[in-house]
Amino acid sequence: MRSLSLLTLCCFSPLLFAADVPGSQDLPIVPRMADAQIVDYRPVAELERIYPLGSIRKISGQLRFDGQVSARGTATSVTYELPPEHSSTDAFTAARETLQKQGAQLLFWCQARDCGESSLWANDVFGNAKLYGADDQQAYLLLRLAAPQDNTLVALYSITRGNRKAYLHVEQFDAAAPLGDLLPTSATLLRELKSTGELDFPKLTGDPDDAWLRLISRGLNLDTTLRVSVSGAKAEAWRQALIGQGVRTARMEAGSVEGAGLHIELLR
Repeated sequence: MRSLSLLTLCCFSPLLFAADVPGSQDLPIVPRMADAQIVDYRPVAELERIYPLGSIRKISGQLRFDGQVSARGTATSVTYELPPEHSSTDAFTAARETLQKQGAQLLFWCQARDCGESSLWANDVFGNAKLYGADDQQAYLLLRLAAPQDNTLVALYSITRGNRKAYLHVEQFDAAAPLGDLLPTSATLLRELKSTGELDFPKLTGDPDDAWLRLISRGLNLDTTLRVSVSGAKAEAWRQALIGQGVRTARMEAGSVEGAGLHIELLR
């Protein structure tokens, strides 16, 4: 009986003794996935932060990307090691959906090799070697919280390492000064549309805005096989403007979603 008890303890000891790193805590904005363990925690620190808005690469020893958000403020981060029954994709999706339900705006979203090299994200962007893994097993997302917290950014990064351990990194950045206008990339809009089935722009209540018109039309034209519906108080004006930007008429129809803001829905 004593031998059996010892054997049982040995079999389950990784679970029994697994614990968060001392002094760590969850970030209130993103709930922890069941049985996930905090393996790295960076408490509030004031710093200048740069978040990429494009695939990253190194040229002549310098980190390069197409766009960025840079600001001074305070950052806090937590890194979770996920239980074997959950993939890094599961955790990433759950965190994204939670933030979107709170009205967060997606600014840049990449997956797999479209993000660039995982080693650069781990070491150069987040300074956390635990996040280094297979390039095709990564995802990165930068979001802006809804008002009145719209000077807060949240970065999500998920990775599965070669040893099959999966991690989710969550970083909250509170800017010291107003962030001003921040626009998503066209590729991010397309990825959001394909993943969630819709794009919601509650602030676009008036006539078509030139900057948003260019972004949305470019996003839709990155995949010309998609058909969408367009709803909102100014839906027809937006539809005609998108046609003027090269989106084929046959790909868009009038939608029935209520609300003043622009709403685009994927037609399956």
